Amino acid sequence: MNIFSTIWLLPLFTFIFVNDILPIEATHHVYRNLQSSDDSTDQLYRTAYHFQPPKNWINDPNGPLIYKGLYHLFYQYNPKGAVWGNIVWAHSISTDLVNWTPLDPAIFPSQPSDVNGCWSGSATILHGNKPAILYTGINKFNHQVQNIAYPKNLNDPFLREWIKSPKNPLMEPTIENKINASSFRDPTTGWLGKDGHWRILVGSKRNTRGVAILYKSKDFINWNKSKHPLHSAKGTGMWECPDFFPVLKIGKFGVDTSSNNDDVRHVLKVSLDDKKHDYYLIGSYNEGKDKFTPDHGFEEVSSEHVLRYDYGKYYASKTFFDYGKNRRILLGWVNESSSVADDIKKGWSGIHTIPRAIWLHKSGKQLVQWPVLELEKLRLNHVNLPAKVLKGGELLQINGITAAQADVEISFEVNNIRDAEVLDKWTDPQILCSQSSSRKNGLGPFGLLVFASKGLKEFTSVFFRIFKHQQKPLVLFCSDQSRSSLNKDNDLTTYGTFIDVDVLREKLSLRSLIDHSVVESFGGEGRASITARVYPTLAINDKALLYAFNNGTAGVKITSLNAWSMKKAQLNGKL
Repeated sequence: MNIFSTIWLLPLFTFIFVNDILPIEATHHVYRNLQSSDDSTDQLYRTAYHFQPPKNWINDPNGPLIYKGLYHLFYQYNPKGAVWGNIVWAHSISTDLVNWTPLDPAIFPSQPSDVNGCWSGSATILHGNKPAILYTGINKFNHQVQNIAYPKNLNDPFLREWIKSPKNPLMEPTIENKINASSFRDPTTGWLGKDGHWRILVGSKRNTRGVAILYKSKDFINWNKSKHPLHSAKGTGMWECPDFFPVLKIGKFGVDTSSNNDDVRHVLKVSLDDKKHDYYLIGSYNEGKDKFTPDHGFEEVSSEHVLRYDYGKYYASKTFFDYGKNRRILLGWVNESSSVADDIKKGWSGIHTIPRAIWLHKSGKQLVQWPVLELEKLRLNHVNLPAKVLKGGELLQINGITAAQADVEISFEVNNIRDAEVLDKWTDPQILCSQSSSRKNGLGPFGLLVFASKGLKEFTSVFFRIFKHQQKPLVLFCSDQSRSSLNKDNDLTTYGTFIDVDVLREKLSLRSLIDHSVVESFGGEGRASITARVYPTLAINDKALLYAFNNGTAGVKITSLNAWSMKKAQLNGKL
C-alpha cells in the first residue's frame, strides 16, 4: 500500500440624465474595535490572478458594466480595515477582465439616504448609452432604501465621478407598502418592457417567505411598486442580491437584459441569506403579467432541481451583458475560510472569482459556466502529458509548472460502470463527499491533488466518484479541504454535488484554477463548479506539489492532461 492510499483512509472528505437630475453582504457583523489594520499585509495567501485590492475587506461585486470599451467593476469595500463595515463602492477598471486598475471610490455615504452605508446594487445602460446605478442606502434610521447615481461626465471613459440624485431615495419601505425596513435591498439591473417601462427587482422577505419585489418606471426616477412580486417562495428567508436575465435557448452567446422573445428562457438567481449560497431557477417570463414561472421551484432548496452557480464558497454574484463580445459575464464573491483574527493579522479579506461566461446548456436544464477566454493569456510553461491509464492506487506527479499558481485541465474516460458502487437512494452529495473512506471504491475517487506537501501531510483533493444509481451512472464531484492545512482554525468544509454527465458517452473533464489560497474548479465542461479557500502551512509557493490520482480499484484512462503556470495579473495597476 502506497503512502497516498494510507492517508486516504483517514477522514478525507473530513450608474442618468433624466428630468435634469443621481450582505448583498453575506455577513453584517461590525467589528468596531478591529476596523484599523497596519500597512504590512501578509502576502503569503494573496492571489496572483484572482481579483482583490491591496488590503482590507471586500465582498459583493456591484454594478459591473462595459462603457466606451472599458469594463467597470464596483465592489463593496471597507477602506478602514479587514472586516465588514464602513462600506463604500470601490471602483476598478479593465480592458480584459483579467488586469485591473483601481480608481477612487465611486459611491460613499454623503446623503441622508445613505449616511449609514452604501450597500449593493446594479448598473443599467439607459437610452443614449447613459449608465445609471441603483444601490441600497442605509438612512439615518438604519432603514434600507434605494438610491440612484449617474456619471458626472459621460465623456470620461473611466467614469471616475458619480453624482447622486437630490430625489433620493427613490424607493423606501413604508407601512403602506408593507415592506420590512431591514429586509429591502440589492436592486437589480433594469430591463425595458415592450410597454416602454423599466422594471427592476429588489430583494426582500415577508416572515420566512423570500420575495423579489417588482418596481416599474417610465423615466428610471419615479418608481411604482407592482401589486405582486415577480416571484416568491415560502420558507426560503431573505432574498439578497437578486439577478434576473434572459439566456438563449440555443447557443453560447449572451443577450441584452431586456431581450424577451421565443428564442430565450429566463433565469432568476437569488442569494439566500439563511443558506449563504447562490441558487438559480430557469423558467419563463410573462411580461404582460410580470410573472416568472420556474420549471422547478424552491419547494425544497436541497433538491436536485434547485441549482447553484457554485457548490463551494461563493456568494452575492452578479451578471452583466458584455455587448462588446455578445456574452453574459458572471462575477462572484469568495470570502475567507480563515479566522477573523487571522484576517486582521494579514490585513485583508475576500476575493472575487475569475469572471465566467455563462449560457444555457443544450439540455435546457441548467447553466454552463466557464472562465473568460482572456484568462488564458496568463498561461505559460505548458505541460502536456500523453494519454495513460491511471491504475487503482496510482499517484502521478505533474512537474514543470508552478503548482501554487496554475491552470490545469484533465479529462478521464470510463468505459463501463461494472465496478461502480451502487447508490440505492438519493443522498446529499456533500455528505457523500465528506464521508471518510474506510475502503477503496470501484470507480473513484479520482482527480487532482492540489496544494500537496511533500509526504502528503497537507493536500486538497478535487475529484470525481462514480456510482451506479437505477442502473445508470451517477457522477459525484467533490472538493475536499479536510486535509488542506495543519492550521485547524480554518474552515475545512468539504463541498460536493452530483454532475449531469453520461460518462459512458462522453469524457469526464476537470479544470482547476489554483492560486495560492483558492482552488476554483469546473467539472463536466462547466456544468458544475466548486470554489474552495485553503491556507496550507507546508504546501506554499514552491513547496506546493500537484498530482493526478486514482484511488479506486478500477483503472481510469486519462485521455488528456494539460497544465500551465500562470503569470501574475495586474490587479492594482496605475493609469
